[in-house]
This record gives sequence, structure tokens and C-alpha cells, in this order.
Amino acid sequence: MSRSAGWYVRRLRGMSAAEVTHRVADRGRQEVWARRRVAPGSAVRGAVPGLLSGRTFDATLPAAVREAVSPRARQALLSAADRLLDGQYDVLGCPRPDIADPDWFHDPVTARRAPQDVLAFRVDHRDESVTGNVKSVWELSRHHHLTVLAAAWWLTGDDRYSDVVARQLRSWWSANPFLSGVHWTSGIELGVRLTSWVWVRRLLDEWPGVTDLFDENEDALRQLRWHQEYLAAFRSRGSSANNHVIAEAVGRLVAACAFPWFRESERWRVQAAAELETHLVANTFPSGANREQATDYHRFVTELGLLALVEADRAGHPLRPGIRRLLASSLDVAASIVDCTGRPPRQGDGDEGRGLVVDDPQAEPWAQLLGLGAAVVGPLSWWPATHPSVASMVVPALAPAPGVTARLAVAPRALADAGMYLLRTPPGDGPEIWCRCDGGPHGFLSIAAHAHADALSVEVRCDGVDVLADPGTFCYHGDLRWRSYFRSTLGHNTIEVDGVSQSVEGGPFLWSTRTDSAVDRADLSEVAGRLQRWSGHHGGYARLDPALRHDRTVTLDRTPRTVCVEDTLTGSTRHTARLAWHLGPQVEVVLRDATAELSWVGRSGAATARLVLPAELEWTVHRGETDPVLGWYSPRFGERVPSTTLVGSGAWTGVLHLRTLLDLDVAAVPELAGVALRAGRHDHGAEER
Repeated sequence: MSRSAGWYVRRLRGMSAAEVTHRVADRGRQEVWARRRVAPGSAVRGAVPGLLSGRTFDATLPAAVREAVSPRARQALLSAADRLLDGQYDVLGCPRPDIADPDWFHDPVTARRAPQDVLAFRVDHRDESVTGNVKSVWELSRHHHLTVLAAAWWLTGDDRYSDVVARQLRSWWSANPFLSGVHWTSGIELGVRLTSWVWVRRLLDEWPGVTDLFDENEDALRQLRWHQEYLAAFRSRGSSANNHVIAEAVGRLVAACAFPWFRESERWRVQAAAELETHLVANTFPSGANREQATDYHRFVTELGLLALVEADRAGHPLRPGIRRLLASSLDVAASIVDCTGRPPRQGDGDEGRGLVVDDPQAEPWAQLLGLGAAVVGPLSWWPATHPSVASMVVPALAPAPGVTARLAVAPRALADAGMYLLRTPPGDGPEIWCRCDGGPHGFLSIAAHAHADALSVEVRCDGVDVLADPGTFCYHGDLRWRSYFRSTLGHNTIEVDGVSQSVEGGPFLWSTRTDSAVDRADLSEVAGRLQRWSGHHGGYARLDPALRHDRTVTLDRTPRTVCVEDTLTGSTRHTARLAWHLGPQVEVVLRDATAELSWVGRSGAATARLVLPAELEWTVHRGETDPVLGWYSPRFGERVPSTTLVGSGAWTGVLHLRTLLDLDVAAVPELAGVALRAGRHDHGAEER
């Protein structure tokens, strides 16, 4: 739906005076640049501005790298490339059977077609009635599928792959001339696309047609100039300077280093490097955690930073030394927070953003990040093991560099600045119990775009299975009910008061109020004894009652294998509370009064647990409900599946104490096998998009 006047008011409140000034200047520049728009099908007259003669491409890969790619990584990539040629490709959970000859403006989610022959500055990409699901439209034009095919050609020399790449690039360049259509509406898309083009050119370097495709092709040269010129002029600033500004700067830097073919290339490179260095520092806590409070963006930004680091090294213009150390810290954080199966926390937004894809697109991106990081900065002894990937071979081969020393001797359990705390059992102590506690800032910058209203929430996994789950993200645009639910307080394992979230939404990527948490205690060392304990509190509901406060203590007891959550709500008047426990999609539930018997099938077979719920609340079971939305889990962006949510409701005045005990040491209960939920279960199918 289109944005209201109220949204604009709330958005302005999140901007500084300097940002408002910059945005006004951008609007003026847009009006001037509108005259430069090129309509699809129009002939562009004259030479490419600023183009240098004697252009060469020397950002190539050493010949020996191809033979060093492991048979496992090679086969996985080629299988993915062959599936692409056969029309088997998903974009954010939606099949794209037209992948052999795509319509660059088609949205398979809504079946709408985004604007093509319209000035980009006039396209409201936040309005689904205008563009369809814009994430789905944009994603294909990041051209990750073309880097997969280019990598397949690099490995095999099979022209089936290169011919498709060349045909589709020419198609895209023809369909998307300067400032026409939806693909010129967001700088992050241009930045990621530039990075893909650099790698396509690099991987096809030995293909006979590559010079005609890139070096001597006016369409390609104009697009390279247009993209860099646009990003130099329209940068994400102020309240929007999150992962977007990183991707924009990386695209500019990588392109200027690999294609120094314009009079402005050196200036673009210097500016992009300075901007990247500034914003990588601004976007990263001292611990190495990303400030957006969204773990998927931690991975995305770290991957982008590594690509830029290596490209700058290769070009002989390295980033300042502190950036390599920052990225090493970010990688150490990534290695420390994954569970025993390599899965990260599901905190905040996640949209599967990638900087470069030269492996099977369906492969686990966190494992690929750690493999790449191990090759670029060196792994630590406590990092999880990873398999060599194509990316972990080709990226560091551009500019081998020594690793970073003086790093962490053991995996951190507490990222205090980011408010992420991990309670977990040690290896060899039975199936791993992994518990994340949220006790930090609400999000990054004034709008906290990718944060959720999840203060004091917890995630609990047993041997990698979501038991108490964070439901995820599902969507950014479209029906706002779904966007609101997945980032609401009720949509997390914490407590909602008086029917409202801790933080107040101002829009799909905007918060009008922010609830930060404070941590009171964190005893997390596994060598300190059998108990690990964490305590925190927040006052996000003070807008309802100045005395309102939520305190939570989480205790992991290794010996009986329990996780105990104790909540205290304090207020001065009567309030209502809803405590939600979201169970993972693998977990079956039988609720008897205030005890839930849980069962699932994990890596080692059938498993059971018992969730003893606070008797002070009235408990109900919800699954796959839509009016209102409740009982859903999003395994990846664009997908949702029904899952069980237990909701305890009640009212209190003064002080309310609640205690929840998750007992993971329950013997198998044969009679539970195959038992459905008691009356009240609503199952709307195995999977919905």
C-alpha cells in the first residue's frame, strides 16, 4: 500500500537536519537528472563519456586456482549450473521457470510486472500495487545466477554456460537503460549488481567472446559508467546508512578497481574506499558484531567487506589495516554464535542477501562465509570445520595476504555491546543445548530498520532443532499484517503487555519508539559449574505505566538438562500480559493444563521434552492462524509454514512472577508419537508463501 502522510512525518522525525538537507539536495538532483533518462529501445548517441583508450582487464585469476578447486565443490557448482540451464531456479522461495530467458520485471509472487518504461525516481517501489513484490523483482537482477554460470564455464570451458550469461547480460542492459524502471530505484541493487559483473568478467576472462561482451561493448561500458555515476551521486546517508551504504560502497570500489576504464575511476575508487571504511566501522560494534541487531545482515556485511578487502589488495590500493582486523573480528563472531549444526541465531530481519555467489546457491551461506573467511584472514582453532568452496578458492587467490593475529583464544559467549548472550552445553555433554538471550539495543540508527520488538526474547535449540524458536522474517512488503506479526513482540519468545509491542512501529522499516534492554547478570562460562545464568530487564512499556518493568532470568542447568525462564512484571495499575512460546516447525505438541509435552525427530532420531508453563496464565494453542496472524515460522525469506505457538494470557496488578521450565532430559514417551494437538489446532497446510 502507498505511504501515508503520517509515515512521512514519522520518517522525518528519524532524520537529522543534515540528513534532511542531503535528501532535499538529492531530490533536486533527481529533477535535473530526469532529463538524462534513456527510454528502453532508444538509441544513445555519442561516445561513452570519460572512456579511456587502451583498456585492459588485468583483474584475472591465477591459472593454478582452477585445478585446486575440490571435486566436491566443483560437482556441487556444476550441478547447480545444470539445474539453471534446465529452468530449475528459485528466487527467495519462488520458482523461476523462465530463468533461461527471464522477464526482468516480472514478480512471480503477485504475477504483477514492475514498471520498465518509467523514470526511476517516479516509481514507488514500496507499493506492491505498483511493482509487485519488489524484493522478488530486484533479486534476479542482482545476477547471482549469472556468476554461477560464469563459474561453471571457468571450471569446464563449456560454452552452454557462457552463451547464456552473454545473452542475459545483453538482454538486461537493453531492457534497463539509464534511469528507466524499477532496477534504478535502489542503490544497494546497483552495488551488488556491479560486484556480480566484475566477477562475471573475471570468470569468463579466457572465453573468446568476453572482450566483445564487456571491453568493447558500448552497452556494457555505458552501464558500468551509469552505475558508478549513480552511486557516486545518490548515496544512502544518515538514518539509512546501514547495510545499504556498505553494498553501495563495495560495488563502487570493486568496479573502480577491476574496471579502471574511465577518467573518474580513480576518484570513484578513493571515495568508495573512504566511505566503506567509515561505514564498516560505524556499522560494527567493538566486539565485531553488526549493529543492525539482525544476524543475517551480519553475514551479508561481512561477506561484502571481504570481497572489497581482497579486490583492493589486488589492485594495489589496500584498505587501511584496521579494516582487516575488523573483518576478522566479525568472522570470529560469526563462528562463535552458530550452533552445533552451523546455524546462526534468527535475530531480527533476514533476506538472504549475498555479495557473491559462485557456489551452489542452495548451499548454507554461513558455512560459505566461514570458509571464505578462513581463507582470507585465517581460522581459529575453535571455529567449526568447513568444506572448501569455490568462493574460498577464487576470492583469496586474487591477493593472498597473511592472516590476522592476536585474536580470541576461545569462542565468546557474551557479545555485551550487541546484547547477544549464549548459554550452551559443551561438546561431549550430550545433544547440545543452545540458548540465545536478547539483552541489548533495539537496533541501529534512528529508524532501526531491521530490528524486531524482541527485547529479552530467547531461542532454544536441542542438537540444532528449534525448540523455542524465533519465527523469522517472511516478508518486507505486501500485506502489512505479515510484516507486523513477524517483527512484533507477540511474534517472539517474550512478553506482550496490554496487547501492544514493546516498541511502536512507524512503518515497515521504521520504529517510532525503541526498547533497549539492560543486562544485570551474565554467568556463562561452562567451566564455572553446572549452571549458566543470564538476567536482564527493560522498561519499554513505561509509556503505558511509568512503573512498568519486565525482568527476566534464564538459567541453563547442565545436569538435569533444563532451561528455566523466570519473568517478573512490575506495574502500578492493572495490566494484561501475554507470554508467547513459539515452537519450531519440527516440534509436535500435546498441551495438558499448564504442561506441554513436546516431541520431534532430530539428527539422532526421536526426541522428547516437557515444557512446564506458568499456572498463573491461561494457555491456548495456535497454529497457522490468519485472523489474527499467529502460529507461523519462516524458514527463509518469502516462505512461511505453520508452527505451534503457546500463548499464556492473564492480568495482574502490582507484581507478577512467572516461571517456565523446559526439561530436555525427558525419556521417550511412545504414546505421544503421532499424536496431534488437542482441540484448537488449526493447520492451514504444510507450506505457504
